Amino acid sequence: MSVTFYWYPKCGTCKKAKQWLDEQGINYTSVHIVEDPPNADELEKLIQQSAQPARKFFNTSGKKYRELNMKEKLKDATQEEMVEWLASDGMLIKRPIVTDGNKVTVGFKPETFQEVWVQ
Repeated sequence: MSVTFYWYPKCGTCKKAKQWLDEQGINYTSVHIVEDPPNADELEKLIQQSAQPARKFFNTSGKKYRELNMKEKLKDATQEEMVEWLASDGMLIKRPIVTDGNKVTVGFKPETFQEVWVQ
């Protein structure tokens, strides 16, 4: 199995997720989420496949999220608006995102990774 691993190398959670993938022997292609963020179409697909609401894709603990007052903006935002905001700035996206083209995980919880990524 090979997955796409969207991450930010300076992120501690991403480093833990990367180490977990390495330890499990899972092949992945890493994508720097800030330098090469997923576009709106890719995000739309990731959101659908994750079965999570679009707001779960926001990095709510990030500086950018606070600076842009996203908490207020998200209250009345449509999914289309949320996807556009996420596509506009990789720092707004919760990370890591892992996908195999069918399944998607957002963030890192070892038990979730175990359930989803270990066959």
